[in-house]
Amino acid sequence: MKKKLIVCGVILLVFAGLFMALTSGLSEGASVTLYGIDLSNIPNGSYTGVHTFRRWSNTLVVHVNENRITGIDIVSDVLGANVTNSSGEIFRRVIEAQNTIVDVVSGATVTSKAYLKAIENALSR
Repeated sequence: MKKKLIVCGVILLVFAGLFMALTSGLSEGASVTLYGIDLSNIPNGSYTGVHTFRRWSNTLVVHVNENRITGIDIVSDVLGANVTNSSGEIFRRVIEAQNTIVDVVSGATVTSKAYLKAIENALSR
């Protein structure tokens, strides 16, 4: 009985640690300030942008042609982003709006903002 109690305690501690690791920094990540982008002076090309913040760090390549974002590729993804599959949706919104001032993906606010900040960092000149 004592052995089962110890095992349950260890399992509880592991889950508590994982929960804390996954949620640490959520409020800071959600409050990342986005400034938008001005594509009028961006020459044709591919631009690498990095956003570094805990597990939401990522590296993207933003492709620009004739002052328009034509594509966004992930070089290094946000840890756990494939679970939410938010990248495709946020990239679609950016390409449609031609700006980073877009609605974030519901349930993936911090991940969305991390991608948006990397896009801004790629195109800030």
